[in-house]
Amino acid sequence: MKVSVIVPTYNGGSVWGKSAKAISECSPQSKEVLVIDSSSKDATVEIARKYDFKIEVISSSEFNHGGTRNKGAQDCNGDIAVFITQDAIAKKDSIERILAPFSDPNIVCAYGRQLPHDDANPLAKHAREFNYGKKSYISDITSCDALGLKTVFMSNSFAAYRLSAFNQLGGFPENTILCEDMYLAAKAVLANFKVAYVADAEVYHSHNYTMVEEFKRYFDIGVFHHDEPWIRESFGGASGEGKKFIFSEIKYLTKNGILWLPIAFANNLAKILGYKLGQNYKKIPAVLRRRLSMHTRYWNNFQE
Repeated sequence: MKVSVIVPTYNGGSVWGKSAKAISECSPQSKEVLVIDSSSKDATVEIARKYDFKIEVISSSEFNHGGTRNKGAQDCNGDIAVFITQDAIAKKDSIERILAPFSDPNIVCAYGRQLPHDDANPLAKHAREFNYGKKSYISDITSCDALGLKTVFMSNSFAAYRLSAFNQLGGFPENTILCEDMYLAAKAVLANFKVAYVADAEVYHSHNYTMVEEFKRYFDIGVFHHDEPWIRESFGGASGEGKKFIFSEIKYLTKNGILWLPIAFANNLAKILGYKLGQNYKKIPAVLRRRLSMHTRYWNNFQE
C-alpha cells in the first residue's frame, strides 16, 4: 500500500518543528508527506521544506476542517491517507502500526491513541486516558447497542483512511465546523464498513483548555450535531458517555489532583451550556455566533 501523510498547518510554531521531525522519522520510509498550509506567518513552511515535504499553500480564508482535508486526499498519491495535526507528535512506528488493520478489506478508517503532552494538566491527562484506552477494538453496525455514539468516534488528530472507500463514501463534508472525522466514520458504519481503534499507534496530543475554550469548543460540537442529526438518530446521543466522563474525572482527580475538582466542575458546566446553545444556534444572532464559537473562520462562508 502506498501511504500519504497529510498535515493541515497554520502557524505551527515550535510544536510543529517536533511534529515534523517525528513524521519524517516514522516508518514506512516510502511514505509521501503533504503539508497544506493556510498562509502561515511564521516558519511553518520553512520547517516543512527542511524535511522535503510536499507543500501546498492556500489562503487562511479557504481553510475548512472537511474541505481542506478533502483537497489533501485528492492531491495525494497514496492508497491510504494518514491525517495528523501539526500539534501531534508521533511515536516511532506509529504510522506503520495504524496501517495494520487495513489488512481487513472492510476497514475504512482507523485512529490512534493520543497521549498527553508533557505540559498537560490533570484535566487534559484524564481526558486522554478516558477517550483513548490501552485496548484496541473494531466497531461496526453491530456495535451500536454496546458503544452508542462511541461506535463512530474518530479523531483526525491521528487517523488513517482507505482512499478507495473514502471516495466511494463521498469524503468529508466540504464545509463543516468540525467533526468531519465522525461524519465519515458514521457514513462508513452505516454502509456496513468497519472502524478501528489502534491503541499501539501512539501520538502525543493534548490541550489545556480554559473554561471559555471548552464552552466554545462544545458550542461548535452542538452546531455540528444540529446540522447532522442523522448521526445521533442512528447511534444515539452523547449524554451517556458524558455522564461516564464526569464520574471518571471525579475519581481521577480525587487521586491525582483534588484541587482541580472545582475547575473541572466549572468546565463541565461550560461544556453543557455551550453544547445546548450550539444545538440552538439558529436562534442566535449571526454576529453573536462568531463570538461563541472556537472556529470563527467557519462563519465567514456560512449560509443559512
